[in-house]
Amino acid sequence: MSKMKRAVVYGPEDLRIEEIDIPVPGPGDVVIKNEISLTCGTDVKSYKRGYPLMTPPFPLGHESSGTVYAVGENVTKFKVGDRVVSHNSAPCNECYYCKKGLHSMCEDLTLNNKNNSAFAQYLLIPERIVNQNMFHIPDEMSYKQAALLEPFACAVYGTANVPVEQGDYVVVNGCGPIGLMFVRLLYLKGARVIACDMSETRLEMAKKLGAYDLVNISKVDDQIEAVKALTPNSRGVDVAVEATGLAKVWELAIQMARPGGFVLCFGGTKAGDTVTIDTKLLHYSQITIKGVFHTTPLYVNQAFELLKMHVIDEKDFVQNEYKLDDIEKALIEHSKGGVIKNFITYN
Repeated sequence: MSKMKRAVVYGPEDLRIEEIDIPVPGPGDVVIKNEISLTCGTDVKSYKRGYPLMTPPFPLGHESSGTVYAVGENVTKFKVGDRVVSHNSAPCNECYYCKKGLHSMCEDLTLNNKNNSAFAQYLLIPERIVNQNMFHIPDEMSYKQAALLEPFACAVYGTANVPVEQGDYVVVNGCGPIGLMFVRLLYLKGARVIACDMSETRLEMAKKLGAYDLVNISKVDDQIEAVKALTPNSRGVDVAVEATGLAKVWELAIQMARPGGFVLCFGGTKAGDTVTIDTKLLHYSQITIKGVFHTTPLYVNQAFELLKMHVIDEKDFVQNEYKLDDIEKALIEHSKGGVIKNFITYN
């Protein structure tokens, strides 16, 4: 049987390139030959500290696109040679939460990167994902642009949960890939976006994508007051978005909101992290705090349509090329903030 390479995490900063058999699709499954894979903040965290939903060893990576290598029985929507992109999950549509419309809370969520690595030469796509969240890439769309689907779908879902109106003041804390996607989507909703980060490179990209005000958190004494000072009468923002995955930033975001404001806690934190909330602030200021995890097929589809429209563009998000054997270098460079994303090629 033919062999392939993939990246597997065995522990903190213990990433190995393994050789395994190319997967064989079962009924309804599709195997993709990856052309492009993208680095992600979640990949960096998984590499450095592990991932709460998976126990090592686990395959790494969940953003890729490529061509169909093989199809299982009963697959009719796709054929060998098709250019495709797949999201990394799909709900069961049968459990209590799915029937309540809470598809990201699905009790039997098919999460492809539990078993398959997007940092791999070939990738098995399970039947459920093939049916719900896999798409033909249009001729005019590049593999890089298509591979932005997974993170962008998460940002689209997050934005849909934010009660923002035109002219609202919104802060986005963290200008990594997801944060920048929030900046763009909130700008297009008519918000006056305040972007916070310590990287001038990422802040400049936030400005290009629509941020009205920038706060370099390494150059201010009090991030909360710096943000509030950019709002009328220093009252605080209408909406505060957290996109770093750091519990301390969750707490900062909560304190940036005006009375009656809304706080979206989106970044995934380290297992066991807790936050402290001033009950007086929560009660008397009537702040709403909402957590949002992952995405749903509705917003995956919306994200793909927006990618076709170039609402965001690969040129702004994808920087340096690496081969699979150098995946650690790609992740480390990503973690330092000098790039938004790096990409892995396999030819």
